[in-house]
Amino acid sequence: MEHITIDVVSDVVCPWCYLGKARLELAIAEVQDEVGVDINWRPYRLNPDYPPEGVDQKAALAAKLGGEERVASAHKMLTDLGREVGIAFNFDAIKIGPNTLDAHRLIHWAVTEDREKQNRIVDALFKANFEEGKNVGDHSVLLDIAEKAGLDRTVIAALLASDADGDLIVAEIEAAQKMGVTGVPFFIFDQQYAVSGAQAPDVIASALRDIAKIKAEARLAMN
Repeated sequence: MEHITIDVVSDVVCPWCYLGKARLELAIAEVQDEVGVDINWRPYRLNPDYPPEGVDQKAALAAKLGGEERVASAHKMLTDLGREVGIAFNFDAIKIGPNTLDAHRLIHWAVTEDREKQNRIVDALFKANFEEGKNVGDHSVLLDIAEKAGLDRTVIAALLASDADGDLIVAEIEAAQKMGVTGVPFFIFDQQYAVSGAQAPDVIASALRDIAKIKAEARLAMN
């Protein structure tokens, strides 16, 4: 079985990224008997200028999208798409638009333990923001998520209180932008092939099969 690593560039306040994660998981389930997949979550910030305490989400979105009607229309479409993949978007519950730097630091620390914990953290952050309306820029929210995912609460509290790895996250985002990432989600397969946007599961499954075939053929050619 061929093995593929997917780097997913994403932000935890991006609804299309949450949708993309759910669709990616459906695609992986479809090809699990044919292709092995490892996922690395990479940072991106849609709103790097938001202050640490966050902003009024409804006002910020209306300003960004051009009015409340457009926001309502976008939310309805996303809610319908989410329902298809088991996401219960609750946009009305989101009061604070957070700065996500600390959330990305938490995701980064999780992978130093293992990928499974990182995936659990990412999942919990999306759910907290989009389904529970929690402020994922709030340290107490982040600590609860960290602890539930199996990380040491005391260690994470000390790290969050410091500036640890903030520069690293910002540098990684800048590197992604230099590489041409201007929107998320952005999927990079084996550091060679890129797919942009929350593609349908069959599109991702097809890409995984194609890349696995290319890898298998290259390996046979070398032997």
